[in-house]
Amino acid sequence: MAVNKTPVLKRCRSLGLEPSYLGYDKKSRRNLNRSSRKVSEYGLQLREKQKAKFIYGVLEKPFRNYYEKADKMRGLTGPNLMTILESRLDNVVFRLGWARTRKEARQIVDHKFVTVNGKVVNIPSYLVKAGDVVEVKESKKTIQRMKDIVEVTSGRIVPEWLDGDIEKLQATVKELPTREQIDVPVDEMLIVELYSK
Repeated sequence: MAVNKTPVLKRCRSLGLEPSYLGYDKKSRRNLNRSSRKVSEYGLQLREKQKAKFIYGVLEKPFRNYYEKADKMRGLTGPNLMTILESRLDNVVFRLGWARTRKEARQIVDHKFVTVNGKVVNIPSYLVKAGDVVEVKESKKTIQRMKDIVEVTSGRIVPEWLDGDIEKLQATVKELPTREQIDVPVDEMLIVELYSK
């Protein structure tokens, strides 16, 4: 499995992102000195795509597949793409506060901690649907790691499209999120322009 090993804060700085979108509460003390050269239209589009890929931890090929799937769906391609990315299982685990960072959410899913509708799912890219019940396995609910995570993330606000119970470590997907419900600083229209060339 290919993994992006770039230091998180360095990558956030180069993309102009707040590390909090990835679950990190650190701040980089270094300032990024960009050259005063104007960024081209292609450069802006590419940066937005890299931002989305980095936030959700998706590599190029799956990201392109998501774009093609979003393009075939009804409605606007950009918001569809963001909805698909947001409904990935690792992202749902992160949003519910069952992981401190998106990378940890991916690992929790990978290590078979999570069930969807009673079945163990260990694929971080699994797309949840409206009505799905996501839960941490009974045997994993009491381990110290999960207790520590819940303690740290107890103040995190769960999005309104998810109905989560932090005590039972169980949640229901009420509906798929709309673009207005996704608080990610990505201009998806630039991604659409980039891919539609």
